[in-house]
Amino acid sequence: MSWRLIAAGLLLVAATHVVAADDYPNRPLRLVVPTGAGGNTDTFARIVADKLKGSLGQQVIVDNRSGASGIVGSDIVAKAAPDGYTLLMAFPSHPVNPSLYTDLPYDTLKDFAPITMVTSVTQVLVVNPKVPATTVRELIAQIKEKPGLYNHGVVARGSLGDLSAEVFSAMSGAKLTQISYKGAPQVMTALIGGEIQVYFSAPVVAIPQMKAGRVRAIGVSTKKRLAVIPEVPTIAESGLPGYEVVGWNGILAPAKTRPALIDRLHAEIVKVIRMPDVEAAILAQAIEPIGNTPEQFGRIIRADVERWGKILKGTKTKVN
Repeated sequence: MSWRLIAAGLLLVAATHVVAADDYPNRPLRLVVPTGAGGNTDTFARIVADKLKGSLGQQVIVDNRSGASGIVGSDIVAKAAPDGYTLLMAFPSHPVNPSLYTDLPYDTLKDFAPITMVTSVTQVLVVNPKVPATTVRELIAQIKEKPGLYNHGVVARGSLGDLSAEVFSAMSGAKLTQISYKGAPQVMTALIGGEIQVYFSAPVVAIPQMKAGRVRAIGVSTKKRLAVIPEVPTIAESGLPGYEVVGWNGILAPAKTRPALIDRLHAEIVKVIRMPDVEAAILAQAIEPIGNTPEQFGRIIRADVERWGKILKGTKTKVN
C-alpha cells in the first residue's frame, strides 16, 4: 500500500472523529446513580437528566445501580467507553471508599474524569428529645459519663452520616454505638422512638421532624450555619472546635474522555445547575448548588481522598 493511500486513510479516520465529535450527542446518554431510587443523589440526578434532555437534544436515562457504598455503579462507569455517553452521579462515599475498602475494582483518581460538582452536602446532628443535652459540649459530656448507652444510626458504612459520627467520636473521645438501618426514614423512626439517641441526618430528613418537635437539633456539620435553620449552631461553635464534615454530589465521566466532550458536558450541566428552578429545588433541600470547573472538582476529589485516608487510618472501618 502506497504512502498516499495510508495518508488518505488516516485523514478519513480523523475526519470521522471530527464529525462524531461535532455530532455529539447522537443517541441517548446514561447517567449511572450508584444508589437506589429516592434520596438526594437520585433526586438531583433526575433533575439534571431531565433538563439536559432539552439542552442536548437527547434523552438522558437515569440508571440506578446500588450496592457496596456506590462501588457497583461506579465500577460500571469506570469501565465504560470514554465516549461521553455514560456518566456517573457520584455521592459522598466516592472519595472515602479508597480508605474504607481493601480492594476496589477501580482507581478513584485515575479511572474517572471530573466534570463538575453539582451540590455540597451537610449533616444535622439531631438527638431524641429525651436526651438532656442542648449543646454539643453537653452531649459529649453525657456520652462520656455513660459509655455504651448512646447509640447512633447509619444507613451504610462510608455514608456521610457514618463519617460524621466517626469524626465526632475521634475528635471528642465520646464513643457512640453504631446501629445500621436500611434507609434514612428507618433511622429517623428509630431516633424518634428512642431506639437510638443520636443521628447525623440529611437536613431534608431532619428539618420536618425538628419543626414537629419530634427531635432536637444541636449542630450542623459545616463551618457556617444553614440559612434554612439559622438558629442551629455549627457543631464547631456548639462544643467541638474545628469540626467540619462536608460531602458532595458530582458528575464524572470515564477516564480518557476527550477534553472537548468534557467541556461540552460541563457547559451544559452547569447551565442546568444555574437554572432558577433547579437552584430553588436544591436550596429547598438545605443543600448548596455548586457547578465548579473540572479542574476545581478534581482538586477537591484528590484533597478528599487524602483527608479521609488520614482520618480513617488506624480506625476499625476497613471493609473486606
